[in-house]
Amino acid sequence: MSVPQVAIFPVSGIYVTGGQLLYFPPMSQTPPPTTQELVEYIRAEALRLGFTRFGISGVELPEDEAHLRNWLAAGMHGDMRWMAAHGDKRSRPAALVPGTLAVISVGLDYGREHQAAWQTLADGERAYVARYALGRDYHKLMRNRLQKLASQIESRLGALGYRVFVDSAPVLERALARNAGLGWIGKHTCLIDKNGGSWFFLGELYLDIPLPPSLPASSHCGTCSRCIEVCPTQAIIAPYRLDARRCISYLTIEHEGAIPEDLRKGIGNRIFGCDDCQLVCPWNKFAKRSDEPDFRTRNNLDRATLVELFAWDEDEFLRRTEGSAIRRSGHERWLRNIAVALGNAPGTPAVIAALQSRAQHPSPLVREHVAWALAQHGVSPT
Repeated sequence: MSVPQVAIFPVSGIYVTGGQLLYFPPMSQTPPPTTQELVEYIRAEALRLGFTRFGISGVELPEDEAHLRNWLAAGMHGDMRWMAAHGDKRSRPAALVPGTLAVISVGLDYGREHQAAWQTLADGERAYVARYALGRDYHKLMRNRLQKLASQIESRLGALGYRVFVDSAPVLERALARNAGLGWIGKHTCLIDKNGGSWFFLGELYLDIPLPPSLPASSHCGTCSRCIEVCPTQAIIAPYRLDARRCISYLTIEHEGAIPEDLRKGIGNRIFGCDDCQLVCPWNKFAKRSDEPDFRTRNNLDRATLVELFAWDEDEFLRRTEGSAIRRSGHERWLRNIAVALGNAPGTPAVIAALQSRAQHPSPLVREHVAWALAQHGVSPT
């Protein structure tokens, strides 16, 4: 006869057996909360810590696992080798963190004014940076808050097993968040909440205690295809299917080599990421505007010109991008991206002079993109 696995937390009087959460409080302690009271306590703590969204899911993701396998088999992850490096651990929380029985998903809004984004995209001399990257990097902020949330849960239950994730491990965060009721995965593959759009970050807390799952979100994209139609490089090749190799966010952030020439014109003035598919989504009229201090724009990146940013040397780049998601691109790729944007910009004397100043750059990658950009304006790099 097999013996059911039992996890004992004597300080709190909690027993987990056969996947069930049982309470046997010590005689000297007050009765512990019911499961629903515990969930409401965790929810309240998450909101108190500043998260704007909260939900709980289980650990089974069979359909999403199949979708991921097919996507990887088609090579649509491009250079992102880590997407395939962990086998099925990405879609199996209990394989990534043994003992995981429930996942808490949280969201944090970072919404901004859409009109300003469209104005920047329409001005070929200005640089467009994805809205999420205008301020400080969100990863540390959310990790710290999730760690505090875990500590608050332990203060009620005693020691427990958990792991905090914010885009820091093989986690299918959108699928988990969908199952936790935070939103549905749209045709552009971003998560959408009908009451708040898609401008929010995600984080997860893997727990080794069973908690009742929230009601999963249902899809409300309907017949809308605006995100597919607006994509500058046609990266959304079908509803819910994104070819990362054509995606501007991938090309300007993750891709390490030369940007394919046939995609450079479509990049326009986008130098770090792309938001077009979210900007046109009708559900984002309900997006919550955020005034989180960490997310406020730094270095005037919402209005800076391409020429200004192209002039940053490596020391200035590292200084200005300290604590920013932009730093992950590195200075070389930063110049590569801006060179492409300058090739798409109006051929003003300032644009030509900026490109010529980097024509003999030590990096072959930068030189090649500068040469291409100058050729767009009918100018030889020599």
